Amino acid sequence: MNKSRVTPYMVVAAVILIALAIFFIFPLYWIVTGAVKTQSDIIIKAGETVKWFPTVISWDNFARLFKSQTSLFGAQMPMAIRWLINSVFISVASMILTCISASLAGYALAKKRFWGRALIFSLFVAAMALPKQVILIPLLSEMSALNLVSSPWSVVFPVVGWPFGVFLMKQFSENIPTSLLEAARIDGAGELRTFFSVAFPIIKPGFGALAIFTFINAWNEYPLQLVMLQSNESKTIALGIAGLQAEMSTDYGLIMAGAALAAVPIIIVFLCFQKYFTQGITMGAVKG
Repeated sequence: MNKSRVTPYMVVAAVILIALAIFFIFPLYWIVTGAVKTQSDIIIKAGETVKWFPTVISWDNFARLFKSQTSLFGAQMPMAIRWLINSVFISVASMILTCISASLAGYALAKKRFWGRALIFSLFVAAMALPKQVILIPLLSEMSALNLVSSPWSVVFPVVGWPFGVFLMKQFSENIPTSLLEAARIDGAGELRTFFSVAFPIIKPGFGALAIFTFINAWNEYPLQLVMLQSNESKTIALGIAGLQAEMSTDYGLIMAGAALAAVPIIIVFLCFQKYFTQGITMGAVKG
């Protein structure tokens, strides 16, 4: 029986991993602790040391964050919760519609043979290099013509045709054995039945990874939200937090409270889809 022994390589690797973990976790720790700090703990005067821990846990920042009230479907709620609901709705709707459309389009581009297939895929690849700021004005004109400005759908619809999603799902669909698809057709399965019963279980890790990517992309889509969402009630949590910054001074405690609130849905989504995310990243790395 071989006994594992600690080698210098393992020690160095462990130290590096611990240092990286602390480096990436520290911003989240600073936001959470800053949300419950008093203003005197956050603002460091000359000669004072940085307060790594709150001297007194105060919920005043959250109380001020939830002070402004609004209504949604007749129910009274804090404006910050309304912003959070808007962000969750936009991100979830974008995630669902993008994953469905991208998986179907990627499957068709990978497994169907039709005229212009290579040209269409080339256009998707070229669109990935196109800066989002270039199409903001055309998108605004289009949403204005549809009377969707200041509506959550004005942010959802432009995100649905995400070229990276189609590219990612096409690469995963290339791994579907053609023999399985032909066997399903011989058994009388239609196109949708073949996709959902045969193809989808194979590309499900990529579907989960795309769900995380799409949710985060829609959540962080600040320029598009800034242009489209013009009323205060239609704002997302990102726009709301940006609006908390005053012209002459910055209330860091209030902003950190909003950032801590905004981090909760992202953490929940990642915890729910992390299994598919790791499978999607590692799929194809090792073949045996």
